[in-house]
Amino acid sequence: MAVETIRSMLRRPAAGGTGRVQGWLRTVRHGKDVSFLDVSDGSCMDGLQVVANPDTKGFESVVRQLATGAAIRAVGEVVESPGKGQRLELHATEVILIGEAGEGYPLQKKRHSFEFLRTIGHLRPRTNTIGAVFRIRNVASMAIHEFFQREEFLYLHTPIVTASDAEGAGEMFRVTTLAAGEIDPAEDFFGRPTFLTVSGQLEAEIGALALSRVYAFGPTFRAENSNTARHLAEFWMVEPEAAFCDLEGLADLAERFLKSVFRDVLDRCEDDMAFFAKRIESKVIERMKTVIDQPFERISYREAISILERSGEKFEFPVGMGLDLQSEHERWLTENHVGRPVVVTDWPASIKAFYMYRNDDGETVAAMDVLLGGVGEIIGGSQREHRLGILEDTIRAQGLDPDDYWWYLDLRRFGSVPHAGFGLGFERIVQFMTGMANIRDVMPFPRAPGQAEF
Repeated sequence: MAVETIRSMLRRPAAGGTGRVQGWLRTVRHGKDVSFLDVSDGSCMDGLQVVANPDTKGFESVVRQLATGAAIRAVGEVVESPGKGQRLELHATEVILIGEAGEGYPLQKKRHSFEFLRTIGHLRPRTNTIGAVFRIRNVASMAIHEFFQREEFLYLHTPIVTASDAEGAGEMFRVTTLAAGEIDPAEDFFGRPTFLTVSGQLEAEIGALALSRVYAFGPTFRAENSNTARHLAEFWMVEPEAAFCDLEGLADLAERFLKSVFRDVLDRCEDDMAFFAKRIESKVIERMKTVIDQPFERISYREAISILERSGEKFEFPVGMGLDLQSEHERWLTENHVGRPVVVTDWPASIKAFYMYRNDDGETVAAMDVLLGGVGEIIGGSQREHRLGILEDTIRAQGLDPDDYWWYLDLRRFGSVPHAGFGLGFERIVQFMTGMANIRDVMPFPRAPGQAEF
């Protein structure tokens, strides 16, 4: 008989028949002639109660010796449960110890702080909260792929090692095989300075300008020495790119994308989402439904600044033309002024990247930020500059060498077309869906300054 996941067993339409499960013990309660084992295999939020008695094979030699954290396999009859909060339980005919839990198992039946759990990253997925985060990551990942496949985008694997600084920020990890003190890039492994990528966008443009629609979804890296709840050194980015697309079409794509992913997560992760609404952030489901149900407001950067200046609010950070919007400004626009998601378009060229399309006014670029209540910016994107001469001038103006981007400029020489794309930090969207305050708690193995364990 095959082993069932606890998720599939709990979804049985009725009690009856034999069941066979395996997992780890969350808790163990021993009575005089009965033991109650709370077994979890990570397949769902709920555990399965396994009831053992003296007729159970292994009762004295195995069951009565069990402790929290041990791994077991149990076989028995699936019956209706008289206990509250559970419909089915397993009355064991046999319990087999697969892996014992020695002394000092750190996950006991109490709430542990997230700070403590980060120190035991090899065990924290066994907790309710982190297990639920990872299940939502899984469903959201699949929902992203399914959305872009329906939209006829091709999944493009972009390189992790790059010689290009797509963001122009300079906060990149150097990749080298040279010993300390050796500085000749020509002698290095790739024969030139190379780095861990901060974005797959430039390569996605190559793909889009041959295949029309592509998306990258993979790890990116930023060497920003910022030890806060909002920063990671390694994070995953979703980066679609579409040829023959302008800024308006890109905003439409971003809106459809967010609505689709949130709808799928709510449909497929009902128990996990209910847990987050109860234990972590009461408004997570409500916020997601607002994104799904409400049309996105679209305003220009100039309009956003004007609205903020007239608001009468006392913000911590200044508001003014040519200044970037801070999280407090973004959240006020979405939560207080509009009450639904906002797309801010046409940003000052002076605060945006070299590859963005220059508008006719000579001052702004065809860029957009998608803002959501509770988090602020969730997506940043733009129409790309497809005009060769303007792009060359912009690269030079930002202190970059056009020769380093020869292939990028070739795309403008040979059959150039308008195209556009956006980037979404996957961990940011998981934070939005779960209400988790620290981004390190939505990444399975977070990498941050001074942290590279597990």
